[in-house]
Amino acid sequence: MEEMDVLVVGAGPAGMALAGACRSVGLTTGLLDPAPQRPWMATYGMWSRELPDDLPASVVAARAAGRAIAVTEHDLGWEYAVLDVPALHSHLSDRLRGVDVRVGRAVGSPGRGVVALADGSHIRASVVVDAAGRWRPLAATKARRTPAEQTAYGLVLDEDAVASMVDPHTALFMDWRADHGDTGWPTFLYAIPLGAGRVLVEETSLARRPGLSLATLRRRLHARLERRGIPIPKDAHDEKVSFRVDDSRHDGAGALGFGAAAPLIHPATGYSLAASFRLAPQVAEAIAAHLPDPGRALSAAQRTVWSPSAQAIHRFRLIGLEAILRMPPDEVPDFFERFFSLPEEHRWTYLTARDDVGGTAVAMGRLFRVSDWRLRRHLVMSPVRRPLKTNDVT
Repeated sequence: MEEMDVLVVGAGPAGMALAGACRSVGLTTGLLDPAPQRPWMATYGMWSRELPDDLPASVVAARAAGRAIAVTEHDLGWEYAVLDVPALHSHLSDRLRGVDVRVGRAVGSPGRGVVALADGSHIRASVVVDAAGRWRPLAATKARRTPAEQTAYGLVLDEDAVASMVDPHTALFMDWRADHGDTGWPTFLYAIPLGAGRVLVEETSLARRPGLSLATLRRRLHARLERRGIPIPKDAHDEKVSFRVDDSRHDGAGALGFGAAAPLIHPATGYSLAASFRLAPQVAEAIAAHLPDPGRALSAAQRTVWSPSAQAIHRFRLIGLEAILRMPPDEVPDFFERFFSLPEEHRWTYLTARDDVGGTAVAMGRLFRVSDWRLRRHLVMSPVRRPLKTNDVT
């Protein structure tokens, strides 16, 4: 079998974006997935300033001003863009012209440049990319501890019906008020316009080890709606979310982790799509510049995804994650109150930058200075403590 230049495993948004980018720089490219054309069920969004320059306007379904509520209300100063998911799928699919799209399930990598499939066959490529999300079939090490997960349960409702809860011209990034009347692990309301008169309202657990159950999130969301007198149609479309936010870096010896598999997931937000779109053409160019030497091409791609700056910032963010996991429930809204009160440049750097170590350190230092002794204790102790085993109380 003739060896291709690049094989991307996983046909989600990150995998498709990278496969298309590789093909656009002249690399013979393959894309492997059990169902390459399956529709995507998740809702995708990013800050408008992060939208790729070449993304057609038709792919953006709605735009709204970003707002957050911790203890008080905050105007974030940034516009949020919600993507039209079918249009995004179509756009990325169009960029796969010339890509060898194959149906199959990867189960491992027996050697550098080789992908084993569930049917017993193998595919060879100079550079192999694992973009298969949380499954990471080409990673050498599987999770050895209970993962920290972000979970959410949402409903798509008519914007007029939820007007008492959400302004249709606003993207509510976080609302930590416990309007659901429940106690225990803190959750927040995430509410964004989807366009065409629809709004997604979602009860979200930012991170917990293990993830908070969808049943709890569903109960809390229903309670929020009932308190506002908002009816829930029997045919309302629901959305269920569950993914890990503390995966270790992909360690497949002969494979590059990309997208959520890298992981590019921001531990404090759960976002990864903007980073994947930004990195896809850079990774493709790095591979093209170093082939036909597979080893150098893979190393160049890995350095592109995980530069020393990106590694340091990811470590900073994991420290913040562990601090949040150890906070008593009533302290979490206060933590975010301090964060959202920071100057805009510090908030933006912490939430989006992967290459500004100095800016990230300044933002974290500023947060430390405005925190009380309880929050400072969590921030100081997190780097020296072992990761919390579980948030379940026994």
